[in-house]
Amino acid sequence: MYAAERQQRIIAEARRAGRVEVTALADDLGVATETIRRDLTALERRGSLRRVHGGAIPVERLEVEPSLATKSGRLADVKRRIAARALDQLPAGGSVILDSGSTTLALVELLPPDLDLTVLTNSVAAASVLASHPGVSLYLLGGRVRGQTGAAVGDWTIRALADVVVDVALLGTNGFSVSRGFTTPDQSEALVKRAMVASARTAVVLSDSSKAGDAHLHRFADLDDIDVVITDTDLDEDVAAEIRAAGPEVVTA
Repeated sequence: MYAAERQQRIIAEARRAGRVEVTALADDLGVATETIRRDLTALERRGSLRRVHGGAIPVERLEVEPSLATKSGRLADVKRRIAARALDQLPAGGSVILDSGSTTLALVELLPPDLDLTVLTNSVAAASVLASHPGVSLYLLGGRVRGQTGAAVGDWTIRALADVVVDVALLGTNGFSVSRGFTTPDQSEALVKRAMVASARTAVVLSDSSKAGDAHLHRFADLDDIDVVITDTDLDEDVAAEIRAAGPEVVTA
């Protein structure tokens, strides 16, 4: 069994049982306890599990939404690869919506300054970067700004999105699965993301594979609402096939 397969099974068991133990995993998977400890360390670095004495618990049990700065620091190289692939989705001379995810912020940081593009965003961080790009026509969506993510949310944001149509929406997500779709912990952000999907001709989700199988409190899109999912090559091929069967194209970086 490859490490990626083993780690997927560890995550699945942690979410099913609420906790996993090193010795029990080693027995079940037929590997040394040192191998399991390395797996748990890798999964903690990816943000999927939190190490505790003798084992680990899924991050969903912690009920704490990480800040944008924390998320940006996780898997930074992977997010930059995903962002680089997402550049292919940008319509020359067209219009896009960008939300306030850490991977969409990585995309913003890769945009050429002279790129001819109209950008609508609810991200204070993204807007501060794009304001100095001479080729970008920037529209900052108003609303209440969440300190946790730097995202404008609320009725003002949703009403503004109801009156626009853009070529592409590029969104982040806290979790995605075949059964639950695309989810996020905060209701106000879910409502804004849903409005962004509705305002776009093409909807693209950018997410690293560590979020596969995660289901948070609020769903903002079903799989068939999204046209393209851009993720990394660690995504289990069986999961990728299930996503493709539900509708979206899956692109790996």
